[in-house]
Amino acid sequence: MSTTQPFISPSKSHFFSLIVCKSLKMAELLSILFAFTLVSTCVLPAPTPLEGLLPNGNFEEPPKATDVKQTVLLRKDALPKWEISGQVEYIQGGPQPGGMYFPVANGIHAVKLGNDATISHTLAVKAGSLYAVTFGASRTCAQQQVLRVSVPPQTGDLPLQTLYCSDGGDVYAYGFKANSTSVRLTFQNPGVHEDPKCGPIIDAVAIKELLPPRPTRLNLVKNGGFEEGPQGLSNSSNGVLLPPRQQDITSPLPGWIIESIKAVKLIDSKHFNVPSGMAAIELIAGRESAVAQIIRTVPNKLYMLTFAVGDGKNACHGDMMVEAFAAKDTLKAGFKSEGKGKWKMVSMKFKAISTRTRLSFYSSYYHTRVDDTVSLCGPVIDQVRVLSMRY
Repeated sequence: MSTTQPFISPSKSHFFSLIVCKSLKMAELLSILFAFTLVSTCVLPAPTPLEGLLPNGNFEEPPKATDVKQTVLLRKDALPKWEISGQVEYIQGGPQPGGMYFPVANGIHAVKLGNDATISHTLAVKAGSLYAVTFGASRTCAQQQVLRVSVPPQTGDLPLQTLYCSDGGDVYAYGFKANSTSVRLTFQNPGVHEDPKCGPIIDAVAIKELLPPRPTRLNLVKNGGFEEGPQGLSNSSNGVLLPPRQQDITSPLPGWIIESIKAVKLIDSKHFNVPSGMAAIELIAGRESAVAQIIRTVPNKLYMLTFAVGDGKNACHGDMMVEAFAAKDTLKAGFKSEGKGKWKMVSMKFKAISTRTRLSFYSSYYHTRVDDTVSLCGPVIDQVRVLSMRY
């Protein structure tokens, strides 16, 4: 049985071939474009996390001569890259007329905030991300002084009365969670002092985006090595003070709560002895300096808590004691420091009594450096780990 084939004229056949050829070329072209797009997408660099000094964050870009009278800034935009209100002074560190001394440890220039004065900077951030602002701050007079830091709707007051180091080079960190892609960072002197020469000094401001830590199968503690934390200032060797009463959701040390009435210090391996990794915590104010974390547990199950305790090799000598608490159990970890950077591992078992267990650590004693009786110091803790135990 024969099958009749449809007849295609030469002209029509040629036309059909052209269409097929063009279609094939178009397909090849689309395939090449898709491959190029795919390759281009693969090699594009990931967005860089926000980190480093803010624009003119060290205040070394001076105001115009017409925008300052002696040291007082005259216009709200007189300080480059910042907006000011109230009496803000552009100062230089060192001895001042009248016998005062302005401690500017992180550079040469700084700003001093008069009564109710503010400086503000608008930041481009990622909505929902956690950030830590690091800044050098010091007081100018012996009277009580407070520095208010705000990123609406969050606000925190930092007491500057306590000097943690004698050279005035205290560096603080403040954490906040961005609620939009643009936020306004403000430093304010909320106090009213009889002496107009008094007021807090800010000498450098940096920022760092923080990654939220997670517990793992090998450790129920988040950020147990304290590796995720605020950026230090390049000119500072004193570590970073984590202000008191910082909650986990906005803590500058992700995963941890600063539950004490005095600061805790985050130290780095560049300037201190650190048991492991790049960072650790120094409990610098005895029982007034404590950190805590709430972990998930199974009621009536046994767990093992381990951590490292030692000294930072920073002239902090003497008998030290770290007290650790988990559920109803307590561990007193003694350590005799010779200031040589030694450390040891300690551990304790505890039984969970609920689905949430609070871990707390503080120093039993108060210490100051032997070469500087003003600078506070204390035991170092690191490598905090909790694992479940089998019966």
